[in-house]
Amino acid sequence: MKKSILVLISLCLLTLTGCNLKKVIIYTAEDLAGKKIGVQKGTTGEEYAKNKVNSAIVTSYKTILDATEDLKKGDIEAIVIDEYPAIQVIKDNPNLMIIRDKMFEENKEKYAIAVKKGNTELLNSINETIKELQQNGKYDGLIKTFMIPDGITEIPEITPASANKVLKLGTNAMFPPFEYIQGKDVVGFDISLGEYIAQKNNARLQIVDMNFAALLQALKSGTIDFAAAAISITDERKNEVDFSVPYFSSEQVIIIRK
Repeated sequence: MKKSILVLISLCLLTLTGCNLKKVIIYTAEDLAGKKIGVQKGTTGEEYAKNKVNSAIVTSYKTILDATEDLKKGDIEAIVIDEYPAIQVIKDNPNLMIIRDKMFEENKEKYAIAVKKGNTELLNSINETIKELQQNGKYDGLIKTFMIPDGITEIPEITPASANKVLKLGTNAMFPPFEYIQGKDVVGFDISLGEYIAQKNNARLQIVDMNFAALLQALKSGTIDFAAAAISITDERKNEVDFSVPYFSSEQVIIIRK
């Protein structure tokens, strides 16, 4: 009798702790077919899941953190997202893991900074800034600061211009290590890059944090001057905005429960 009671209690505890999650086997991107997939709204991960994965049930979230919570609960079975934000998710959630696929590796995406179509003056300045940073070693410094796997080192201090001119940078501060909240500040690789761009233009940088899916429309309406948010260059987006030279390459990965 005691043994039966213990078994019953154990089963109840398993249910309460979420250990009754359905086991889902995903080894490659092909295994996503028919699965419940979480993506961030407006991303190339969303485009892939909706248009390339057969019979997938796709849920679009405002942030990767929202998708992560549903993955842990079992409401979705996988997340398709960019590599470096995925690494941060795994760091914070050791019960999850990353699946890589050769197809993603062979089709890396290039990140660039976006401006309103026809804003050639700002675009040329951005391109010059990226080139200068790559030549003087400061770009490599940003890579070492933000892309290391074991945490963030000291974020570089970039002297702001004293002029009254302001450049508005649109971003989505939920995509570490490119943009995220630290204390009360928005920081990250893209933010530091934006500070160098403002410095180049003798302007002060103003961060405008918004949903990722709203960035391109904000550019077109003039709400922001440029957008930096790990934005991949795509033909569809090139019809809406102008892009700088690429400054980073990444790939999609899959996050699943261990």
